Order: sequence, then C-alpha cells, then structure tokens
Amino acid sequence: MVQNGKRIYIFDTTLRDGEQSPGVSLNSDEKLAIAQQLARLGVDVIEAGFPIASPGDFSSVSRIAKEVKGPIIAGLARTGEADIKSAYEAVKHAERPRIHTFVATSKIHMTKKLCKTEEEVKEMVAKYVKMAKSLVDDVEFSAEDAFRSEIPFLCEVFTLAIDAGANVINIPDTVGYATPWEFGEFVKAIREGVPNIDKAVISVHCHNDLGLAVANSLAAVRNGAQQVEVAVNGIGERAGNASLEEVVMALYTRRNYLGFSTSINTRELYRTSTMVSRLTGMRVQHNKAIVGKNAFAHEAGIHQDGVIKERTTYEIMNPEMVGISSNKLVLGKHSGRHAFKLQLEKLGFNLNEEILEKIFNEFKALADRKSEILDEDLITLVDNEMFADSEQVYELNHMRVTLGTNITATSTIGMLVQGKPVEEAACADGPIEASYAAINKIVKLPARLESYNINAVTHGKDAQGEVVVRVAIDGKTFMGRGLSVDIIESSVRAYINALNKIVRAQPELLQERQ
Repeated sequence: MVQNGKRIYIFDTTLRDGEQSPGVSLNSDEKLAIAQQLARLGVDVIEAGFPIASPGDFSSVSRIAKEVKGPIIAGLARTGEADIKSAYEAVKHAERPRIHTFVATSKIHMTKKLCKTEEEVKEMVAKYVKMAKSLVDDVEFSAEDAFRSEIPFLCEVFTLAIDAGANVINIPDTVGYATPWEFGEFVKAIREGVPNIDKAVISVHCHNDLGLAVANSLAAVRNGAQQVEVAVNGIGERAGNASLEEVVMALYTRRNYLGFSTSINTRELYRTSTMVSRLTGMRVQHNKAIVGKNAFAHEAGIHQDGVIKERTTYEIMNPEMVGISSNKLVLGKHSGRHAFKLQLEKLGFNLNEEILEKIFNEFKALADRKSEILDEDLITLVDNEMFADSEQVYELNHMRVTLGTNITATSTIGMLVQGKPVEEAACADGPIEASYAAINKIVKLPARLESYNINAVTHGKDAQGEVVVRVAIDGKTFMGRGLSVDIIESSVRAYINALNKIVRAQPELLQERQ
C-alpha cells in the first residue's frame, strides 16, 4: 500500500462522459450551473466537454472556462491537430486550463477501430501530446482501453507521453472489464514499469459494466493512483462511471484504514446529486449508496431501535455530513419574504433581488395549493426559475380535462405559439394521452413519446409531482421536465418543455410548419 496521508485528486467527468448517457442532453445554462455546483463541491478538475464534438459543446466548454473559478477546466481531444486546437480554443480562458488527449492502445482498438500499428500509435502520442503541451502547461494523456492493452506496450506509450510533456497519465478501464485485485496489480505494474513516472500524476477512469467501478478505483488508489475520474451519481456511457459520492465517502469514512483525503466539501454531495438528477432526467435509485432516498432510512424495528439508542449502530455516516437535512419542514403560506430569503440562503442559494422576487411569487402561489412547503419544494422552485426556457416558442396558456369511469377522456389545450393563442382538443383512453394528442395537433411536429416517468418531489397527498419525458424526433431524443401539484399539468408542461428543446435545436422544423 502507498504511504498514508496522500491527497487524492477528484476529476469530474459528469459534463463529458456523464452527458454521453443515452437520452441526456444538457443546454449551456444547465451545464454552467452544474459546473458552478461542482466548483462549490470542491472537485479538482472539471472535464467540461468534448469541444470538437459540436458547436454547442465547444460553446459550453468555453463558457465554463470563462465563468467557473477554482477547479482546473479540461477539454477532451483525440490525438489529432484539429481536436487539440479546438480543445485549446475552448479552455484557453480558464484560470487553470487542461487539454486531455487520448488514443486507444489495446490490440482490438488499434487494429479494428484505428487501423493503426503500434509504431503509428506511439508516433501519434509523441506528436500530439507535444502539440498540446505547446499550448497549455497542463496536459493529461489517456490510453483508451488501457486495461485490455499489453503492459509492456502501455509502459512505452506512457513513457513517450510523459517525455512529450504530459503531467497526468490516465489508465482507463474503458469497458468495465477489470476486477479490483487485477486492476490494482495493473496500476502497480504501470507505476513500476514507466521509468519517468515520477514526473506525472497517475489517474484512473473506471466504468461500471460489472458494477465494480468504485471498487476498482479504490484498488487503484491503494496501488499508486493519485487522481480518480468520476461522475455524479455514477452516470455515463452504458452502465456509467465510478460514482463521485461513493468514491469520496469511501475515502472519508475509511480514512483511518486507507489513509487518503480529498478536497471535497461533503455537505454539498446531496445537493449536487439532486441537481444533476433533475437536469439530466436520470432518477437516482432509492437504494443508491450515499444519496439514494433509502440510504439513511430504517424500516426494520431492530434497526430503528438501534439508531434511536445510538446512531452508529446502523449508520456509518451522518446524513447531515453529505448534506441531507434532518429538519425538512420550513415554510407555509403565511411566511414572509425575509424568512423565505433566509431559508434559501441556508440551502446555499444567494440570488439577486429580481430572481428572488420571481421565486417568492411562485412560492406564494404554491403555498396556496400545498399546505406544507419543504426544502425540496424550494430547491425545485429555484431550479425551475434558473433553468426556465428563456425563449419559449410554445407556452401553456390553459387546459381543461374531462375524465371519469367508463368514459373517454377529453383534453382541451390552449397554448401560445410564438405569442399567438391556439387551442385544440382531443380524445383518448386517458387524460395524459388526450392532452398530448391535443398538443400534437397544435405543434404539428413528427415527435414520438419514448418514455414517461413520474416522481414525487416531496411527500404527502399534496406533493409536487415531477414528470420527465423523452421525446424522439429524426433519430434524436430530447428530455422534458414539468412540475406541479396536478400530475396532468406536470405531464403537459414536461411535453411542452421537450418540444421547446426540439425547435430550439432544430428551428427548421418550426419554419416548415408555419
């Protein structure tokens, strides 16, 4: 085991690998908000995106680089001139810019995907790491599919990368194939087989295809890794990445045994998790470690009795340590603006007066429909205002729904389409299906509902219901969110939210139907 007391750097890839999760598509405002929250959380590196992938990705990375202070801001790039230059242009305004460049090193990837020989790959590494280093001081090099690469060849590649200027070398288990004892030994072999390894930080990036990403990351740390690449809630390609909150709390909770520390403010973990969950539309499973709904719940009588007598009988972590408040009930309809502002500040929100006034008015409207306003309600109100569609093509104006036992549901939807009122009605087996059919008559888009999920934001009979839908059009999927104490209204707002994202991304669809 490596000497105790070492600092482990947390490299967050929620906005790059995490956003590659199927069905996830964040806009620039949402990405910036997540990046700012990651800075509050205390991550060391934010991988803001893959700049050359699209103009939107480039713009988001550039905006984060300019506006987010504290962490290193990294842009991903393949080992190629266009990618390297694009990454540099996107991150160059950051306080601490990093170019993260990569190439595959396993035989299957080199022969089947790259169609390159080992010598050609080594030439690419030497050439393009050197180019990246000429542009920024901080360069990370990743050997894609490293775990399925041959160790002698991998050691040669990493030696070349460090000689060319890489100060971080990353060992990914790209397809989540490793087991902890294998991966630990693998990292150790790299550490011992690269002669100039003392000039670079060893990083690992583990995928969760076998459910072992966190375990593999910890095994790597025990064998010399100094940086761990993670994503909030473990989101990412296929089964996802190592979960940030699980890695961090494992290192903290077992610090006396493992002997490592991070810079993370653990009290921001829950808030970060819920923000990423809401903005990506990827719900956190109830039994998810650290941040799941049941993570600190005790149903069995024996467990309840033990926790009441002494918390540590069944809890190895204090829920408040990860930001889960024990005092949930906060405000009601008679609460004033001052109490409202203080509670938002307690939750970590410092808003300007204009936004505060808008959210306060929304709070009062909600309080007339809901007897108890909880922390989760307030957080959702802030999110809805901060991430509201700035230029809505479609807006809900009014709705009327008729339904009952043994009758066909009828929905009449009134919308504003670019400010002009339009109304349509439709019938179907259920009220939501009828509402969506009426909306489709108005917008006339060839959109198809792919998935529909509902989640109670709080609890009780007057809980706000959040609906998340995924709508497909022309082979692309768009996520929409809606919130209300009326679940049919939530459903309508979610669908309209997705349609607004569609016409914002593909304005030609709107022009074709005018």
